[in-house]
Formats: sequence, structure tokens, C-alpha cells
Amino acid sequence: MFEDFYKLMGPPFKLGPDHRFFYPSKNHDKALSYLRYGLHQDEGFIVVTGDIGAGKTTLVSQLFSELDKNRFLAAQIVTSNIDADDALRMILSAFGVTPHSNDKAALLRSFESFLAAQHRAGRRVLMVVDEAQNLPPRTIEELRMLSNFTAGGESLFQSFLVGQPQFKEMLADPSLEQFRQRVIASYHLGPMSADETADYIRHRLRLVGWKNDPAIEPEAFDLIYRHTGGIPRRINTLCSRLLLYGALEGLHVIDAPAVQDVVADLRTEVTEAPSKPMAKKVNGTANGHEVASLMASLERLTVTVDSHDRTLRQLLETALGLLAVDAASITVAETVAGTVEGSGDERT
Repeated sequence: MFEDFYKLMGPPFKLGPDHRFFYPSKNHDKALSYLRYGLHQDEGFIVVTGDIGAGKTTLVSQLFSELDKNRFLAAQIVTSNIDADDALRMILSAFGVTPHSNDKAALLRSFESFLAAQHRAGRRVLMVVDEAQNLPPRTIEELRMLSNFTAGGESLFQSFLVGQPQFKEMLADPSLEQFRQRVIASYHLGPMSADETADYIRHRLRLVGWKNDPAIEPEAFDLIYRHTGGIPRRINTLCSRLLLYGALEGLHVIDAPAVQDVVADLRTEVTEAPSKPMAKKVNGTANGHEVASLMASLERLTVTVDSHDRTLRQLLETALGLLAVDAASITVAETVAGTVEGSGDERT
């Protein structure tokens, strides 16, 4: 409803990743440069980590939008503690490959044939693994083994792994030494600065036709940064609510008190009972640390639900593909059995 009130062409602060709203902050631009570097190297792994809501998935979306479709075939999977064999099935499903059988040897043959066909067509296959911190070590090792497919000295399959900060700690495991040796670059995506936060907000607003209505005062920008820590998804959550609040109140100027009111509203919407006394309030509302913690909890819940939803969809697609293979096998078996029975009747 605030889009109509402020005459915007659409919602500027959607939580889902959309490369059209990509903002090249210093950190995001550098992370994107690392991903481009990985493509140029034609081999090895690139690892990008960042806190929840830091913009990792939007970064990948931006990379995909830049890819030359004649040179690269790219896909993305979201992991949820899947084992090595399931990871291979998910990869095949992501690229639309239906294996002829469920056994590991058949899966690998299907994957190798797919890679060879793409190589003949002049394309390299790129897989981006999101939420990589959920990968068991055995699955990470499986990705390393899949990277060994080559033709004429050229790598046929490359993976970029994107995850939360704990993924870097996981990679320190001694059992993953061989994988670490294949990592050609890694980068941690940090938050935006206060100036970048203000530019980010203006950038997204302009993309939907913002004509400085509502005007946003400098003190409001400062408070938004203070309460979000420069994390894009937190900024999106707070700014969406600010625009809704402004429309309901008939505001054409967003000032510091408006930000404080919305922050207070977000705090009261947390329905879970606190396990310990709430932090002291400042000027009748929650302090910045408390609000940031509460908003982070909401974001983690959102990410978990989105991740599980995407993973379930991918697993369902894989299962449907496997059922199709089984159905085909049953049909063939019934046909063969019918033929044998018919031959027996004739002999009788």
C-alpha cells in the first residue's frame, strides 16, 4: 500500500535476492571481483562467507546475470546437511540431467557424459553451493572429487561455495587439507559503512521511481545504520516497515522519531518470551544492541524457512526424476515379461 502513497513502481526493499537491486558497496564489489577471478582461472574453488543477511545470495544472482550463456552453464543449489550421494543427485537435478540408475557408478557416468557434452558445446559448468556451512566434510570432499573431471587439460566443472562465517572454521578441519589446496581465493563479505547504508537506501528507492517522497533526514539514516549494523537484509526489513509506517501516518518526511517508533514496533512483535530480563531502554525504546539482536533472530528464522523451502523443492525434483526412471524400468520389465509369456503360448 505504501507504493501507491509514495507513487513508487514497486517495493524497493524486498527480502528476496534480486540482482536488479544489487548495490556495489566496497565489500560487495570486492567479493564479486573474487568470483569473476575464479571464472577467469577456469579451475579451483572460490569461497565467500558472510553473516546472515549480508547479501551473499544477491551477489551470486548478480554474477549469474553477468555470465555469457554461450560460455557458461550455471546452477545454484541450497544445501541442508545432505550426504555425498544426495549432493550428486541434487547437482544432476539442478542441471536437468536424469540418470539411468540410482547407483553411484551410474550417477557419475551420467555426470561425466553431461560435462563432456557441455565441453563439446564450448561451455564450462559452474555450480554455486549456497548455505555451504551445512555441508558434511564427506560432501565437501565429494565436490573436490567432482572437480577432477577434465578434458584436454581443461577443467569441466567448477564450484563456488557460499556460506556463513562458521564455514571457514569447518574448512580448517585436517581432513579437508586436499580441498583447501584447491581453494584459489576466499573472501568474507562484511557489512556496509554508514555512508554506504544511506547510499544503498537511496539506490534501491531510485530504482522504483523515488522522487524524494518521502524525504529522509540525515538523522534517520544514522539511526537506520545504528540499528541494522549495515547488514542489507536488516536494512530492507527496517526500511520496508518505515515506508509502511510513513504511509499509514501520512508522512512525507522520515525523521529520527519515525525510525525509533518503527524499531519499537519491531521489538514488540517478537512473540517468543524472553529467557532473561530485557535490556534497559533508551528514551523509551530498546537500545541498538537489543534491537539488532532481535532483528537478527527474525532474519535467521526467515533464512532457515527459505533455505528449507528451496532444499525441499530441489529434493522433490530429484525424487520425481528418480520415480520417472523407476517407472520406465518397470515398463520395460513388463514388456519383456509379456514378450516371454507370448512366446511360451505360441510354443504351446
